[in-house]
Amino acid sequence: MILSMTGYGKAVRMFGNKKICAEIKSLNSKQLDLSTRIAPLYREKEMEIRAQISTALERGKVEFNLWTEEDASSAATPINTALIGNYLEQVRTLERDFGLPVSEITLAPMLMRMPDVLTRSSAVELTEQEWAAASEAVSESITRLVEFRRQEGEALEKKFREKVDNIESLLHQIEPFEKERVENIRGRILDNLNKALGTDYDRNRFEQELIYYIEKLDINEEKQRLTNHLQYFRQTLSEGHGQGKKLGFIAQEMGREINTTGSKSNHAEMQKIVVRMKDELEQIKEQVLNVM
Repeated sequence: MILSMTGYGKAVRMFGNKKICAEIKSLNSKQLDLSTRIAPLYREKEMEIRAQISTALERGKVEFNLWTEEDASSAATPINTALIGNYLEQVRTLERDFGLPVSEITLAPMLMRMPDVLTRSSAVELTEQEWAAASEAVSESITRLVEFRRQEGEALEKKFREKVDNIESLLHQIEPFEKERVENIRGRILDNLNKALGTDYDRNRFEQELIYYIEKLDINEEKQRLTNHLQYFRQTLSEGHGQGKKLGFIAQEMGREINTTGSKSNHAEMQKIVVRMKDELEQIKEQVLNVM
């Protein structure tokens, strides 16, 4: 089964009052193009996270985010009451020793503006327990993205098989016009000969030249090669993921045979069918870019 390169996954874990969120999304790309945004506390684990993503996803333009959300009570910067008490004691000493009265109205705002009163401690370290919770969120987000890719891959495979069947059906629709095309060419050449020459001619030589001309317009080889490419495309779809580039190459070969068939058709109805085949193939080419 093929996998799509398009996907999305998100997971959340709780650790105390903290919500740990991991989110990952991917689009198509020729190689793995990974960008990350990781909360500072988990930055030391970035290489481990990158290795995990690279192993699981292989290809795609991938964006990964890991962040935390805290409730208001824990997110608020704590007031250092011990430090405020120290500052207040120093202010009272100034009042007593130097006779500098301090208004009660301005005292509280002044104390709140003193250094480090509202400074959150920066010495927070990542514990094994918190990383275990964060790691679970990371793994689950990746798993969900892979599942998303699998579901998208199923939809793509169904669409590809439908388009390949349509091309094969259109190829069969060309056959009734091939004999008609030969008779039309024969009649047109005869009419031109009679109008241009108005005399008798070597009919054996005419038949030889006609056969030579018809052989140049013969599309049996193109039909056979296109049939083989269609079958090979179906076979490759069944070989599992990692077939995106191969499917793209096969689609290119299919296009060559369809184009050659169109250039040789020399028949209005056949050319209309070829245009429809090209339309079906173009839809395959657009979507095959999303295949792993």
